[in-house]
Amino acid sequence: MEREVVLFKSKEVMGRDQVAAFLRQLADKVESGNVPLQSGQQELPLTLPADLQLEVEVEDEQKSRGIEHCLEVEIKWYDDGVTGPRGGVSLK
Repeated sequence: MEREVVLFKSKEVMGRDQVAAFLRQLADKVESGNVPLQSGQQELPLTLPADLQLEVEVEDEQKSRGIEHCLEVEIKWYDDGVTGPRGGVSLK
């Protein structure tokens, strides 16, 4: 039985430079293996395994306001450490 439970969620408007700074800080935390998330009173400390699954997806969705563009970067893992195939996306 598949079931999704949202443990943490945050959404806010930021400038491109603020998003880039957040992603750099996130990259450092991912590399260390410890990602302490916080938004207001909400906190969630994550301990990441050495092997992770990276998923990158770009979507366009028609909304009443116009087309909403979305760049999603997901980092996934299982408790047993098995993550799946290696290789794939890169940045140029």
